[in-house]
Amino acid sequence: METMHDSETSMVVPQKFEDFYKAYRPKLARALVLALGDHELGIEAADEAMVRTYQQWRRVRTYRNPMGWTYRVGVNWGRSRLRSLRREVSGEGAGDSTPSPETEVGVRQMIEALPLDQRTVVVLRYYLGFSTEDTAEALGVKQGTVKSRLSRALDRMGGSLGGER
Repeated sequence: METMHDSETSMVVPQKFEDFYKAYRPKLARALVLALGDHELGIEAADEAMVRTYQQWRRVRTYRNPMGWTYRVGVNWGRSRLRSLRREVSGEGAGDSTPSPETEVGVRQMIEALPLDQRTVVVLRYYLGFSTEDTAEALGVKQGTVKSRLSRALDRMGGSLGGER
């Protein structure tokens, strides 16, 4: 696998989309399932994000954090799909998700209870291990916004995830 390594992050960026897909699609799918709070929607969002990444691969592979860009595409697509589903179902939720075995049910429920903007920051920082800078870049917001969303999320969760903000 031919790769580029970004010295500012620990991400190894494959030159070929196929290698990127194999290396990052499973983690992306798990992150989007957690962020969007719905298993099927998260999988669909990951697939859609990977399709769009493939379509833009020549450009995306040059980014400092292609996984962050791909995650942002997925979460934006999922957010849009959730709005559409809510309109279609009028008043009902977008569906219940079944907790995945690798995710502790209590933590998952706390994360799912967060507003989407806070949830995405928690998933990027704690689940994908993005830095504050990488999270801000992936979401297209300022680092201060990431910090405040994360702080509000952790306060709301009672500091259950612990660790450094």
